Amino acid sequence: MLSAVRGFFAQDIAIDLGTANTLVYCIGRGIVFNEPTVIALRDDGPRRKVIAFGREASSDLGKTPAGVHAIRPLSDGAVTDFEVAEELIKLVISRALNRRGAVVNTRVVITVPSGSTAVERRAIRESAEKAGARRVSQESLEQFAI
Repeated sequence: MLSAVRGFFAQDIAIDLGTANTLVYCIGRGIVFNEPTVIALRDDGPRRKVIAFGREASSDLGKTPAGVHAIRPLSDGAVTDFEVAEELIKLVISRALNRRGAVVNTRVVITVPSGSTAVERRAIRESAEKAGARRVSQESLEQFAI
């Protein structure tokens, strides 16, 4: 009975974490998120606070006031800022599932840039797990190249 209830709330999603755009596909709903891989942060003392991501943050690139930075956490097929990439993954999963809180019982497949190292792949996997994914699989698109 408990597994049936858990299965009701489960959601399988696929994330294409790209350097330009991030796409999220949900089974039964299609592509639910297709926005730039950009995040805007405000410096709050030693911590950075996320104020926008996706299209909203992309419109701020190069036009942010003092103390606010719009950045791309992935560049040239590699993760340039692990902490920001982790926050972006959490936000993307939450928006794709239309949830504000924890992501419950979600299975995630993430495609990673082909130039990413083993350390970067592990960091991306851990980011999805910290976001609450029950099971995370990773695939590099280079194995699908024709």
